[in-house]
Amino acid sequence: MLPGIGREGQERLKKAKVLVVGAGGLGCSVLQFLSTAGTGKIGIAEFDTVDEANLQRQVLFGTNDLGKLKSVIAKSRLEYLNSFIDFEIFNLKIGTTNARKISGQFDVIVDATDNLESRYIINDTCVILEKPMVHGSIYRNEGQVSVFNYKGGPTYRCFNPQKKDKKHLNPSPADVGILGVLAGITGTMMANEVIKIITGTGHILCGKILVFNIMSNSYRTFNIENIPENHEIKDIDTQFL
Repeated sequence: MLPGIGREGQERLKKAKVLVVGAGGLGCSVLQFLSTAGTGKIGIAEFDTVDEANLQRQVLFGTNDLGKLKSVIAKSRLEYLNSFIDFEIFNLKIGTTNARKISGQFDVIVDATDNLESRYIINDTCVILEKPMVHGSIYRNEGQVSVFNYKGGPTYRCFNPQKKDKKHLNPSPADVGILGVLAGITGTMMANEVIKIITGTGHILCGKILVFNIMSNSYRTFNIENIPENHEIKDIDTQFL
């Protein structure tokens, strides 16, 4: 019924293949809305197990799931939401040895990870395979969403050049604290970008990054410079000094 989407857009969703890397706070929301939207095939790449400390933001899991594989539990919950979707789980950590083989099976790659090394691996893989990367990240009260490597647009390295020292590693939610709703809001926005890419509707966050604060209700969009040399990646290099 929606203008610009209609039956054709729904058919595009049905044929689409999306890989979601990470089934944590961001990934749980992304996976839920891509499932209810009718995405044809969804890959879930997640190696971790359910932890009690994460339940306030990882809404696909419950107390009965503690210690179980997130990938397996997520697939079970999502099949309950939409049994017509082809779910494929990859119970492993996406790394330099497997990223290209796994990502090559999908049309859109979603970065729902929580560390810089994984983001560089996903970015470099998307550049090499010429696939769009939908990115989201959260810190305390602030969320960020963008789309990288979309139709020749800026890559993640254009936005965040790699610093080869450990002081630039991400702080964990356990160290700084986080509201669970922030993960849900950010993940929902990420799913929205995936749907827009697939259906060809709306304005894609390509060349821009949306930064928002849920406490001040502030929303800002920053332009990202497209640096040509960041499109010349031939192999994945993510080693920190």
